[in-house]
Amino acid sequence: MAVTDPTRVRHIVFLLPGDLNALTGGTLYDRRIIDGLRRRGWRVDLVALAPGFPWPDAAARDAAAGRVAALPDGSCVVADGLAFGAMPAIAQQHAHRLRWVALVHHPLALETGLDAAQRRQLFDSERHALAAARGVIVTSVSTARALAAYDVSPERVRVVQPGTRPVLRATARAARRRQATGISLLCVASVTPRKGHADLIDALAGLQDRHWKLHCVGSLARDPAAVHDLRARIDAHGLGRRVVLHGELGHAALQRHYAVADAFVLASHHEGYGMALAEALAHGLPVVSTTAGAIADTVPASAGMLVPPADVDGLRMALARLLDEPDWRASLAAGARAAAQQLPRWPQAVTRFAEALDVLADGTLTLDGR
Repeated sequence: MAVTDPTRVRHIVFLLPGDLNALTGGTLYDRRIIDGLRRRGWRVDLVALAPGFPWPDAAARDAAAGRVAALPDGSCVVADGLAFGAMPAIAQQHAHRLRWVALVHHPLALETGLDAAQRRQLFDSERHALAAARGVIVTSVSTARALAAYDVSPERVRVVQPGTRPVLRATARAARRRQATGISLLCVASVTPRKGHADLIDALAGLQDRHWKLHCVGSLARDPAAVHDLRARIDAHGLGRRVVLHGELGHAALQRHYAVADAFVLASHHEGYGMALAEALAHGLPVVSTTAGAIADTVPASAGMLVPPADVDGLRMALARLLDEPDWRASLAAGARAAAQQLPRWPQAVTRFAEALDVLADGTLTLDGR
């Protein structure tokens, strides 16, 4: 029987832009995977690149090139797609000596608000970068399908969905019973054009005869122009007292919002997975969202109503039914609780990520740098 040497641990380098503690779905995924691997004895070296990706300036590109060049030969490098897709020359230059594994949350060219030239630039950039990767880990089947357009063969792709954490629903239900301000709607998303806040406000503007309040939790710093437009839209519709922009919140404060909400709403134009939607299901919240990207794979019809992205009229009709039909709302809540039981937990996600690395990195990862 072989004896495992406890002094030797699996070793990967995790490359990502910005702060690992940033409050975004993609960064949360990265953080949970890194923490999970480390708890299992893996050595994970974090290499943080400058913020600004996928549009790095010359200084950020040069700094990234230097950080990558300093990595030891043979390293297995898991590169977050937000950076990897924007540095094809660096990826190609080091493909002969590094074992690149790209982690794609969603293709860069599917971001909302890009003009045709920007979309083509990001598509070409990411396609050339992915050609240098031994494999690609994606967070949904939807994103795996999307990579076919990037000439990534299916055998080079592994799907590792994000995990969720169990919720004490009795506590959540008690908190909701204390809610006395009408139907409390929750939207958790950074304010960027892709998240569709403008569509949501326009839809709710036609429902001011109903008793509701919208709480938006998410960064107000990532796209100042989108935030300015959203505030102006709220004021123009006279919704200043009914829409609250909370900005980013810590975990405990965010959980309190999930606990007191009656429903979850997200008008996103694309989601590579939609971790906030999975969190809403875990809290037993009925969902109104869109069919964009992986959302339909995450939210079943029994748990929510999905409309095409950018369909403001359809979104308004779905919201009206949600507000007007408490029995339907309760039925969707029950469906959300049932759907939550099928969602992977984080330990499962970490196991699948480790298995994907074993395959995509040719079954042997760097051990203690050797």
